[in-house]
Amino acid sequence: MKSIEIKGSLRSEIGKKATRELRKSNGVPCVLYGIEKDANGNPVATHFTVSNDELRKLVYTPHIYVVDLNIDGKVVNAIMKDIQFHPVKDNILHVDFLQINESNPIVMEVPVKLEGLAEGVKAGGKLALQVRKLKVKALYSAIPERLVIDVTSLGLGKTVKVGELSYEGLQLLNAKEAVVCAVKLTRAARGAQAAAAAKK
Repeated sequence: MKSIEIKGSLRSEIGKKATRELRKSNGVPCVLYGIEKDANGNPVATHFTVSNDELRKLVYTPHIYVVDLNIDGKVVNAIMKDIQFHPVKDNILHVDFLQINESNPIVMEVPVKLEGLAEGVKAGGKLALQVRKLKVKALYSAIPERLVIDVTSLGLGKTVKVGELSYEGLQLLNAKEAVVCAVKLTRAARGAQAAAAAKK
């Protein structure tokens, strides 16, 4: 997996008023949930700020990254756990990061990539990707940049479901019956099928 550096600054105030002021100045409030636990057994949370411009290179991309999170000079490896957008303006409101523990599995969404020319496409069908990312659980070192699916043998009207996929070291968390991709019948393919049936 690729890595990307994001620079942030610790927050001294975390109330609603301070958050509003922060957003006005192009900042985004963030929380890092660390490996260390507090007295109640919950991950220790670090509140910090990142500029909108810094976050754009992480958020608006088809790639997934391990984040080298630099908070006032202290660097930790993390992944983006959750993100909130403004419902109307679509700007970033808040981001949660999770510090990586190399011995504990993490959950991430990984992009899907289809490879090969499907049999059904040769027959006039259209290949459709229904799910662009799949949720996986694994040690971060085992998570690939993308999940490759070979569709060469996929025929007309056929689908690939989550339950048919397996990758070494990864647990797929999506519903087993969820359709990842399909070769859909087009009008041309239906016409060819009808013509072939009429000749028999």
